Amino acid sequence: MFEFNIIAADLNCSARTGAFQTPHGSFETPAFMPCGTKGSVKTLTPDELKNLGCEIILANTFHLMLRPGGEIVEKMGGLQRWIGWDGPMLTDSGGFQVFSLSKLRKINDEGVTFQSPLDGATHLLTPEKSIAIQEQLGADIIMAFDECPPADAEKSAAKKAMERTHAWALKSLKAKQRKDQALFPIIQGAIYPDLRKESVRYITGLDAPGYAIGGVAVGETKEQMREVMETVCPLLPKEKPRYLMGIGEPDDMLAAIACGVDMFDCVAPTRLARHGSFWNNHGRHDITKKEFSVSDQPIQSDCECYACSRFSTSYLRHLIIEKEILGARLLTIHNLHFLIDLLRQSRKAIEAKTFQTFSKKFLSEFYAKER
Repeated sequence: MFEFNIIAADLNCSARTGAFQTPHGSFETPAFMPCGTKGSVKTLTPDELKNLGCEIILANTFHLMLRPGGEIVEKMGGLQRWIGWDGPMLTDSGGFQVFSLSKLRKINDEGVTFQSPLDGATHLLTPEKSIAIQEQLGADIIMAFDECPPADAEKSAAKKAMERTHAWALKSLKAKQRKDQALFPIIQGAIYPDLRKESVRYITGLDAPGYAIGGVAVGETKEQMREVMETVCPLLPKEKPRYLMGIGEPDDMLAAIACGVDMFDCVAPTRLARHGSFWNNHGRHDITKKEFSVSDQPIQSDCECYACSRFSTSYLRHLIIEKEILGARLLTIHNLHFLIDLLRQSRKAIEAKTFQTFSKKFLSEFYAKER
């Protein structure tokens, strides 16, 4: 039902390509998973995502728990049927969201008590409840409940969060009943190498179908993030997929791929689009800048996405400034295409054993304006 096969590896680094089989089909790795937080990747239809080359998407347990509730999604036949997506899906545990509500929650060994940001109602989210909700939602890959400490956590606090994450991973595994879902436990330990190594030893000892690296993109520097990857990845089983949570900047993904990471997710491409920003081969740009007002060129000349093949930068700028929904849709299409295509090119380079050369060339162009 679940099978991960490594297809190619670049012997010059740890980059590899693979395919992960799920009950709703297979997806190629390295893979980027667009975030369908509340059951929808913002502004796009499932068919548009398929046309972009997207093979797997993510939904958010926390938000779907609050509204409409896991029981309603279950009655409607599960996430895939409810949202009209026939491919693989992943749901997070809800842990990151409740821990981000620092003024609205209290943590103990049982779970997290928090106030809903929607109506102020009090909820208790435990490992057992998180798994029960994810089983109602019915995604192919589900996540163990964990505690995600902030980047500036003292070592004692990071250690306590790690130990709680370990205990909750065990509870999550014991609570899981559905055999058609793969549960990934999460490695924590903040920026402390010895804690990360301890966490890897414990989490991989649970013999799960895949492993996630959590506690990154929470305020640490890029150098610290990469130190975490370089510490953790060599210790993970090569035959299991590796998921780096919350990462979606092009340079961070390339660095992670070189370390052997297989899966990514991030709200960045859709969030940036809604705020008028886009990526191209020469970096990240704010389309509202005056210099784009009379540009009759697409935002990326060699891009084949719908936005670039049909519209000028000048027109896209106009849509964003006027707050037309079409502007956010078109930039979302482009940003997602950009990341999905970057990983497609990465897979091709890995197969050709030229990933490091490809990555170096991409980054030299991407950061050219900063030099």
